[in-house]
Amino acid sequence: MAFTTVVRVLVAVFSLGWATSAQAQLQLNGAGATFPYPIYSKWFSLYTQVDPSVRFNYQSIGSGGGIKQIMERTTDFGATDGPMTDEQMRAAPRHILHFPTVMGAVVLTYNVEGVPKGLRLTPEAIADVFLGKITKWNDPALVASNPGTSLPNRDIVVVHRSDGSGTSYIFTDYLSKISKEWRNKVGKGTSVNWPVGLGGKGNEGVTGLVKQTPLSVGYVELIYALSNDLPYAVVKNQAGTFVTPSLDSVTAAASGFSASMPEDFRVSITDAPGPEAYPISGMTWLLVYEKQEDAEKGKKIVQFLDWMLRDGQKSAPDLHYAPLPAAVVTKARAAVRKVTLLDGTPLLDK
Repeated sequence: MAFTTVVRVLVAVFSLGWATSAQAQLQLNGAGATFPYPIYSKWFSLYTQVDPSVRFNYQSIGSGGGIKQIMERTTDFGATDGPMTDEQMRAAPRHILHFPTVMGAVVLTYNVEGVPKGLRLTPEAIADVFLGKITKWNDPALVASNPGTSLPNRDIVVVHRSDGSGTSYIFTDYLSKISKEWRNKVGKGTSVNWPVGLGGKGNEGVTGLVKQTPLSVGYVELIYALSNDLPYAVVKNQAGTFVTPSLDSVTAAASGFSASMPEDFRVSITDAPGPEAYPISGMTWLLVYEKQEDAEKGKKIVQFLDWMLRDGQKSAPDLHYAPLPAAVVTKARAAVRKVTLLDGTPLLDK
């Protein structure tokens, strides 16, 4: 056989091999929350070692986008830090299930020269800053909580999310609980009409704005402040304790809800009782249709969900997320079995 012919045969064989490999890999498309993006990225990478036949394409576009895309069925799953409303659930073409994944802290991060990590903030002061009522860093309400800290007589630059955001939902849910004025004037949601401030897209955008804007303050998920070496505040909780955001304080916030977790897992853990609870804590969810049209994709989705709840939780602390309480994991793994084909055929093996 001529050399060129041998080469052509080998190329054809390898091409067939690559094509077969590519066809064997199933891609699951998802979109939504930026809050859990670091841990989701790690999980998707780890899971390809468990099941090499599946790949994930996840777009970190914000919770509002995640809800919109799953409702429009342009993705296989959505992701949100703010649970879907009853109205959104009714508007979806079929019933959507919420699967809790991890918990985390929304922190107040700031860029004020000479002010180190650990600025002490009360609920009232946080609400008034974001309402535009406290406009100076040396406002008496801030000075009173931070004796010995030199706060400048300079204007505060407020930074908030510009996109539909589950991080915003957690933060505004908290503000609505601790401030009647905020509740009546602004309210809670993935998108609200912010009274003051600059908008940044995603946790990444808010982090970037705070980092490059002197005298600014914004809210982001803890990992974004840590990975960008930005200081963040300790916040006075319902019990009157100034609490540092951490895995332990987020877990403490969730501890009172484990036994009373609703069947659909749509729960708020902000402003939780208890002296050790960090008050701006939140849970985040993956959104999946209860009835799946595609048997192959549906099977891969439920297998990933079960792995995430069983084994994926072990990776959460490495990225400063709090794993789900054991009782919630047990309940969520049972809920995974609700995901079936349109005709009711189970998708998860016993």
